[in-house]
Amino acid sequence: MGRIIVSIIVGAAITFALFFIMAELISNSQRPPEESAPPPIIDIVMNEPDSNVQTRTRVPPPPPPPPPQPPKMQPAEPEVADANTDGMSFNMPGVDLGGASIDIGGPGSMQRDGEATPIVRIEPRYPIQAARDGKEGWVRLSFTINEVGGVEDVEVIEADPKRVFDREAKRALRKWKYKPKIVDGKPVKQFNMRVQLDFKLEGDS
Repeated sequence: MGRIIVSIIVGAAITFALFFIMAELISNSQRPPEESAPPPIIDIVMNEPDSNVQTRTRVPPPPPPPPPQPPKMQPAEPEVADANTDGMSFNMPGVDLGGASIDIGGPGSMQRDGEATPIVRIEPRYPIQAARDGKEGWVRLSFTINEVGGVEDVEVIEADPKRVFDREAKRALRKWKYKPKIVDGKPVKQFNMRVQLDFKLEGDS
Protein backbone atom coordinates (compact mmCIF):
# COMPACT_ATOMS: atom_id res chain seq x y z
CA MET A 1 0.00 0.00 0.00
CA GLY A 2 2.83 2.40 0.78
CA ARG A 3 4.43 1.73 -2.61
CA ILE A 4 1.30 2.77 -4.44
CA ILE A 5 1.13 6.04 -2.54
CA VAL A 6 4.80 6.76 -3.26
CA SER A 7 4.31 5.99 -7.01
CA ILE A 8 1.32 8.35 -7.18
CA ILE A 9 3.29 11.14 -5.50
CA VAL A 10 6.30 10.65 -7.82
CA GLY A 11 4.07 10.56 -10.94
CA ALA A 12 2.27 13.71 -9.86
CA ALA A 13 5.61 15.48 -9.30
CA ILE A 14 6.86 14.46 -12.72
CA THR A 15 3.62 15.56 -14.35
CA PHE A 16 3.76 18.94 -12.58
CA ALA A 17 7.38 19.37 -13.71
CA LEU A 18 6.47 18.66 -17.35
CA PHE A 19 3.56 21.13 -17.24
CA PHE A 20 5.85 23.78 -15.79
CA ILE A 21 8.47 23.27 -18.47
CA MET A 22 5.86 23.44 -21.24
CA ALA A 23 4.42 26.64 -19.77
CA GLU A 24 7.87 28.22 -19.83
CA LEU A 25 8.43 27.24 -23.41
CA ILE A 26 5.09 28.67 -24.51
CA SER A 27 5.73 31.93 -22.68
CA ASN A 28 9.17 32.32 -24.33
CA SER A 29 7.71 31.76 -27.81
CA GLN A 30 5.10 34.49 -27.33
CA ARG A 31 7.63 37.22 -26.47
CA PRO A 32 8.16 39.83 -29.23
CA PRO A 33 11.61 39.71 -30.88
CA GLU A 34 14.13 42.15 -29.69
CA GLU A 35 14.15 45.31 -31.77
CA SER A 36 17.09 45.47 -34.14
CA ALA A 37 19.17 48.57 -34.44
CA PRO A 38 17.94 51.04 -37.07
CA PRO A 39 19.88 50.96 -40.40
CA PRO A 40 22.41 53.74 -40.92
CA ILE A 41 21.26 56.65 -43.07
CA ILE A 42 23.57 57.48 -46.00
CA ASP A 43 23.39 61.02 -47.20
CA ILE A 44 24.44 61.40 -50.87
CA VAL A 45 25.20 64.94 -51.96
CA MET A 46 25.26 65.64 -55.73
CA ASN A 47 27.55 68.47 -56.77
CA GLU A 48 26.07 70.74 -59.42
CA PRO A 49 28.07 70.90 -62.68
CA ASP A 50 30.22 73.89 -63.22
CA SER A 51 28.29 76.40 -65.29
CA ASN A 52 31.56 77.86 -66.61
CA VAL A 53 32.36 74.72 -68.65
CA GLN A 54 32.79 75.70 -72.30
CA THR A 55 30.82 73.71 -74.86
CA ARG A 56 32.71 73.04 -78.11
CA THR A 57 30.57 72.95 -81.24
CA ARG A 58 31.99 71.05 -84.19
CA VAL A 59 31.63 72.80 -87.51
CA PRO A 60 31.67 70.50 -90.58
CA PRO A 61 34.51 71.22 -93.02
CA PRO A 62 33.62 72.90 -96.31
CA PRO A 63 32.98 70.52 -99.22
CA PRO A 64 35.94 69.88 -101.54
CA PRO A 65 35.96 71.76 -104.83
CA PRO A 66 34.69 69.83 -107.85
CA PRO A 67 37.40 68.13 -109.94
CA PRO A 68 38.48 70.04 -113.01
CA GLN A 69 36.91 68.96 -116.26
CA PRO A 70 39.33 67.08 -118.53
CA PRO A 71 40.21 68.87 -121.73
CA LYS A 72 38.20 67.87 -124.75
CA MET A 73 40.17 65.62 -127.06
CA GLN A 74 40.03 66.36 -130.73
CA PRO A 75 39.16 63.26 -132.78
CA ALA A 76 42.17 61.99 -134.60
CA GLU A 77 41.94 61.44 -138.30
CA PRO A 78 42.40 57.81 -139.34
CA GLU A 79 45.76 57.11 -140.82
CA VAL A 80 47.24 54.32 -142.77
CA ALA A 81 49.16 51.99 -140.48
CA ASP A 82 52.51 51.17 -141.96
CA ALA A 83 53.81 47.88 -140.62
CA ASN A 84 57.50 47.43 -139.95
CA THR A 85 58.43 45.02 -142.67
CA ASP A 86 62.24 45.07 -142.17
CA GLY A 87 63.23 45.29 -145.80
CA MET A 88 60.02 43.80 -147.22
CA SER A 89 57.49 45.49 -149.46
CA PHE A 90 53.87 44.81 -150.37
CA ASN A 91 52.22 45.65 -153.64
CA MET A 92 48.45 46.15 -153.32
CA PRO A 93 47.33 47.44 -156.70
CA GLY A 94 43.63 47.87 -156.12
CA VAL A 95 40.24 46.53 -155.11
CA ASP A 96 37.77 45.09 -157.56
CA LEU A 97 34.43 46.85 -156.95
CA GLY A 98 32.51 45.04 -159.62
CA GLY A 99 33.15 47.48 -162.48
CA ALA A 100 34.47 50.51 -160.57
CA SER A 101 38.23 50.32 -160.21
CA ILE A 102 39.60 52.15 -157.15
CA ASP A 103 43.23 52.88 -156.46
CA ILE A 104 43.85 52.20 -152.75
CA GLY A 105 47.29 53.73 -152.83
CA GLY A 106 46.10 56.29 -150.21
CA PRO A 107 43.11 56.66 -147.91
CA GLY A 108 40.25 58.84 -149.08
CA SER A 109 40.91 58.43 -152.79
CA MET A 110 38.27 59.96 -155.08
CA GLN A 111 35.83 57.54 -156.68
CA ARG A 112 32.43 57.57 -158.27
CA ASP A 113 29.48 58.49 -156.06
CA GLY A 114 27.90 55.81 -153.91
CA GLU A 115 30.76 53.33 -153.81
CA ALA A 116 32.76 52.36 -150.73
CA THR A 117 35.73 54.56 -149.86
CA PRO A 118 38.86 53.09 -148.22
CA ILE A 119 39.79 54.87 -144.97
CA VAL A 120 42.30 52.66 -143.13
CA ARG A 121 44.60 50.12 -144.73
CA ILE A 122 46.73 47.75 -142.66
CA GLU A 123 49.66 46.14 -144.46
CA PRO A 124 50.28 42.45 -143.68
CA ARG A 125 53.32 41.16 -141.88
CA TYR A 126 55.81 39.18 -143.88
CA PRO A 127 56.02 35.62 -142.50
CA ILE A 128 59.39 35.11 -140.80
CA GLN A 129 59.98 31.67 -142.25
CA ALA A 130 59.14 32.85 -145.77
CA ALA A 131 61.54 35.76 -145.41
CA ARG A 132 64.32 33.44 -144.22
CA ASP A 133 63.72 31.12 -147.14
CA GLY A 134 63.59 34.04 -149.60
CA LYS A 135 60.07 33.19 -150.71
CA GLU A 136 57.87 35.70 -152.51
CA GLY A 137 54.29 35.43 -153.66
CA TRP A 138 50.79 36.86 -153.71
CA VAL A 139 47.35 36.19 -152.29
CA ARG A 140 44.06 37.03 -154.01
CA LEU A 141 41.13 37.45 -151.62
CA SER A 142 37.40 38.14 -151.71
CA PHE A 143 35.54 39.98 -148.93
CA THR A 144 32.43 41.96 -147.99
CA ILE A 145 32.19 45.56 -146.75
CA ASN A 146 29.39 45.77 -144.17
CA GLU A 147 27.10 48.70 -143.31
CA VAL A 148 29.58 50.25 -140.86
CA GLY A 149 32.59 49.98 -143.16
CA GLY A 150 34.14 46.88 -141.64
CA VAL A 151 35.52 43.92 -143.57
CA GLU A 152 33.98 40.48 -143.15
CA ASP A 153 33.65 37.14 -144.97
CA VAL A 154 37.33 37.16 -146.00
CA GLU A 155 38.19 34.19 -148.22
CA VAL A 156 41.29 33.22 -150.17
CA ILE A 157 40.51 32.77 -153.86
CA GLU A 158 43.99 31.91 -155.08
CA ALA A 159 47.53 32.12 -153.75
CA ASP A 160 51.04 31.47 -154.97
CA PRO A 161 52.62 29.70 -153.22
CA LYS A 162 49.68 28.13 -151.43
CA ARG A 163 49.20 28.41 -147.65
CA VAL A 164 52.35 30.47 -147.13
CA PHE A 165 51.00 34.03 -147.03
CA ASP A 166 47.29 33.24 -146.58
CA ARG A 167 47.05 33.76 -142.82
CA GLU A 168 48.84 37.13 -142.73
CA ALA A 169 46.94 38.39 -145.78
CA LYS A 170 43.54 37.54 -144.23
CA ARG A 171 44.52 38.96 -140.85
CA ALA A 172 45.55 42.30 -142.35
CA LEU A 173 42.49 42.57 -144.63
CA ARG A 174 40.09 42.10 -141.70
CA LYS A 175 41.52 45.28 -140.14
CA TRP A 176 40.79 47.49 -143.17
CA LYS A 177 38.13 50.18 -142.77
CA TYR A 178 35.88 51.74 -145.42
CA LYS A 179 33.27 54.40 -145.73
CA PRO A 180 30.35 52.13 -146.68
CA LYS A 181 28.44 52.25 -149.93
CA ILE A 182 25.40 54.56 -149.84
CA VAL A 183 22.17 53.71 -151.65
CA ASP A 184 19.13 55.99 -151.24
CA GLY A 185 20.82 57.69 -148.29
CA LYS A 186 21.40 54.43 -146.39
CA PRO A 187 24.61 52.39 -146.00
CA VAL A 188 24.44 48.93 -147.55
CA LYS A 189 26.70 45.92 -147.77
CA GLN A 190 28.96 45.51 -150.74
CA PHE A 191 29.64 41.90 -151.64
CA ASN A 192 32.23 40.12 -153.80
CA MET A 193 35.01 42.65 -153.26
CA ARG A 194 38.42 41.43 -154.41
CA VAL A 195 42.00 42.44 -153.77
CA GLN A 196 45.42 40.94 -154.40
CA LEU A 197 48.21 41.35 -151.86
CA ASP A 198 51.70 40.82 -153.22
CA PHE A 199 54.57 39.76 -150.94
CA LYS A 200 57.99 40.75 -152.29
CA LEU A 201 61.40 41.07 -150.72
CA GLU A 202 62.89 44.53 -151.10
CA GLY A 203 65.68 44.86 -153.65
CA ASP A 204 64.24 42.32 -156.11
CA SER A 205 63.33 43.56 -159.55
